[in-house]
Amino acid sequence: MRTRHAFPTFRSIGLWFLLLLCQAMALAVSTPAQAHGDTVKVVVTGQREGHVTADITWENDGDAIDETVAATVNAVSPDGARSEGPWKLVRDTGKPAGWTTAEALPPGSWKVSVDVGFPALGHGDKEVAVPVVDPAPATSPTAPQPAASGTPDASATPSAAAPGASADPSPSSASSAAPHAADDDNGGDGTLWWTTAGVAATALAGAAAGILLRRARARRLRS
Repeated sequence: MRTRHAFPTFRSIGLWFLLLLCQAMALAVSTPAQAHGDTVKVVVTGQREGHVTADITWENDGDAIDETVAATVNAVSPDGARSEGPWKLVRDTGKPAGWTTAEALPPGSWKVSVDVGFPALGHGDKEVAVPVVDPAPATSPTAPQPAASGTPDASATPSAAAPGASADPSPSSASSAAPHAADDDNGGDGTLWWTTAGVAATALAGAAAGILLRRARARRLRS
């Protein structure tokens, strides 16, 4: 009696092929992850203008993570009275391993914790202090300073300063005007003297002429 050998059917061949394909894909995907490791290293570096900053790398080789990182950020004050978050991390521009938050912490001391869930598990925490930034003072136009008592303000009362300057001459101008005044006085006295002398000479000449006329008449009468 002959035995029949069972040959695999097309359905079983397809199932085996699908299983091998899934195993090959799993190996291809898991190979890079296994090279980096199954955990990530999270280092909270601090804050920048209140935004939490952190570096996230692979634990084994320290390479930066190229894919998207799913992480949450929470912050609690030392006394537990205030809390912020949960916030998500976004890439920090210009830093391959840098991540930051879009939200900013208010001023104060905070215990910040970062928990990563993808592409691998990781955790990091740090005490962060956010300083108080004083607002820039508003610039206001400077008011003109009042003039000191007893000192005239030339810019405020130009018309009043002019008469004062003319009424109170400087010592140099007064000293220069004095010789001119003396010259004018001397010139006036000289003119008056010459006028008086002229009048006196005219009067003397008239008197002499009168005397001569009287004498001439007296002689005529005698003759």
